[in-house]
Amino acid sequence: LFNRLTKKRNALVDDIPGVTRDRLYATIEWDDRNLIIVDTGGFDSSDKRELLARVKKQVEIAIEEADLVILLFDGKTGPVFADEELLTLLRHSQKKVLYAVNKIDSPEHEHLSMEFYSFGIDKVFPISSAHGYGIGSLMEQLIGDLPIIERPQEDEGRIKIAIIGRPNVGKSSLINRIIGSERLIVSELPGTTRDSVDISFEREGKSYLLIDTAGIRRRGRVKEKIEKFSILKALKAINRCHISVILL
Repeated sequence: LFNRLTKKRNALVDDIPGVTRDRLYATIEWDDRNLIIVDTGGFDSSDKRELLARVKKQVEIAIEEADLVILLFDGKTGPVFADEELLTLLRHSQKKVLYAVNKIDSPEHEHLSMEFYSFGIDKVFPISSAHGYGIGSLMEQLIGDLPIIERPQEDEGRIKIAIIGRPNVGKSSLINRIIGSERLIVSELPGTTRDSVDISFEREGKSYLLIDTAGIRRRGRVKEKIEKFSILKALKAINRCHISVILL
């Protein structure tokens, strides 16, 4: 859905659960409105691994920051326990929420979204992120529900800095230290960062964009498809930055 709205392949997509981990931000324009959208990692509280606990924390931060939340269900799997937990979390947050059921490719499949009304939801939007079905209706509702806020234009003259290095060398930790918060998930497990993540910050009146990248290993050691895609995104980050910092 993030890629559909941004019209770019900003977020890695794969059949493996848990591909997205850090929060990914992008600015889009829809119906003459400028929006900042945030992609988060998949939420599954039944997974007790430390890394997944940190993903959950990133999800909670994104909810706290948001003016409106889209809760995306999987139309192929139907309702699951993790959906109920997210509903509880969102109800406690008191945020405005839109509910969308993904993987509904045509009107003939809309019946798959009916199961989710069992959660006590007033309205669900059947959509297909892959094919674009139903996206217009979802976004029309979103635009109508959002307050109009005047925001200053982002400074396009900001300096872009990419942090490059091998897996688990400390790239995310360095960025967290620079910006003074746990913006990125840090773990002793190699390969924690998969997407290239853009982080805006200001220092002494100047605007910067830090780009955290996936670890780059020798080609012969790269086996999994998802790691190959991550490395390609890291290399693209080098092409779009002004300065590359190689962390050894």
